[in-house]
Amino acid sequence: MKKILFVDDEKNFLEGIRLMLREHRKEWDCSFAVGAEAALEMTRTVSFDAIVSDVSMPGMSGLDFLAYLREFEATSTVPVIILTGNAEKDLKRKALDLGATDLLSKPVTSEDLVARLRSVLRIGSYQEELRSYGEQLESYNELLEEKVYQRTTALELSRRDIVWRLAKAGEFRDEETGDHVVRVANCSRALATALDINDTTIQSIFLTSPLHDIGKIGIPDAILLKPGSLDDAERKIMQSHCEIGAAILLDEPKGMRDLAEVQEAQAQPRNLESGHELRAIAAAIVMSHHEKWDGSGYPGGLQGSDIPLAGRIVALADVFDALRSERPYKKAFPKEKCIAIIEEEKGKHFDPDIVEAFHGVVDEFEEIRSLCERDG
Repeated sequence: MKKILFVDDEKNFLEGIRLMLREHRKEWDCSFAVGAEAALEMTRTVSFDAIVSDVSMPGMSGLDFLAYLREFEATSTVPVIILTGNAEKDLKRKALDLGATDLLSKPVTSEDLVARLRSVLRIGSYQEELRSYGEQLESYNELLEEKVYQRTTALELSRRDIVWRLAKAGEFRDEETGDHVVRVANCSRALATALDINDTTIQSIFLTSPLHDIGKIGIPDAILLKPGSLDDAERKIMQSHCEIGAAILLDEPKGMRDLAEVQEAQAQPRNLESGHELRAIAAAIVMSHHEKWDGSGYPGGLQGSDIPLAGRIVALADVFDALRSERPYKKAFPKEKCIAIIEEEKGKHFDPDIVEAFHGVVDEFEEIRSLCERDG
């Protein structure tokens, strides 16, 4: 049953309304309040579907009562019919300005009252349906966003897992390097963050930097694991790991390319660019992490800012970790000696700005190393 509240300062008028609506007692649950103050108190404990209020009442007027109803969330949308005299044009305008749903002139006839009540109750039902639909839509959107977030997160974690497993494959034959790729990735992220690079680039460097030595898969064991110094021919073969790594990342077998084109045609609109972009960043790191700021590096002899920023960052992280680690041809250097070597190579091997950033995060580098050793 719909709950309707009638408000007037005259008991006789309210009794007349009660008798007028006696045929609708099975349809409407009617309540009556003598004065706006009593009505306001009732609205605090009962949820009414419609309210009919006189406008001219001593104490709190019908307009004051309407203003209070619209102020509170629980009653802000309840349909309200204001009863006015035919001559009270100014009060009618004010009532509409305050949010009255309808106006009804006194004296009230049964036909008019019932018709107006049915009208505002329909409006209230529409409002409730819209509110319910809005809540359902909001809940659905939140659920959809959560599912998209979960799916995106799962895809990102899967992609990261594949990249890191591929990176570990590159050093699998060289057990002495341990968690080198993990440390380089985390140190590269720390350096990139210290350089105030945008978050997207930082994440791309973090994700792709473990692949910097993937080309060592193609280096023979006799050279890769040789405990002594390499001769010129061996060194040239070792340096070719940059080109080998780039080929692994960039060369796309025709069959794979055709498959990607078929998938793209079947799943439009589909964005394949993100994977290509990450491979491009990874390839840039692979090809440039042995370049040097002064142009004496390999394989391209690039100089200064011609070296990709990601390659310059990974270069320092890679060298520092190599210095701090034991290898077949050397013992691990202490932290202070490593810092001194990095500083000495500023402007020669390394970008001076990146060296300055390194000094601010070297303790973080050590913490990363400690965490890897502890979890290893």
